[in-house]
Amino acid sequence: TDARKASGGAIASGVGLAVLVIFMLQNTDDVTISFLAWDFTWPLWLLMLVTASAGAFVWIGFGILRRHRRRKERRAERRG
Repeated sequence: TDARKASGGAIASGVGLAVLVIFMLQNTDDVTISFLAWDFTWPLWLLMLVTASAGAFVWIGFGILRRHRRRKERRAERRG
């Protein structure tokens, strides 16, 4: 196989990023966000960027936790 060939995950990430950028470019209006006792106004594109970034951070975090758990299980199987 060719080492430069893109994986399915890389292609999906690229498509998702492109869709996010298109959505952000088309939605430049300001929106009011109410959270607990705070109200603030942000451009919708910024809200989408912050939300997507937070989601990606959580997704990556869960992946790291899953790999750590599997590594511990494999170590326990080798010792056991």
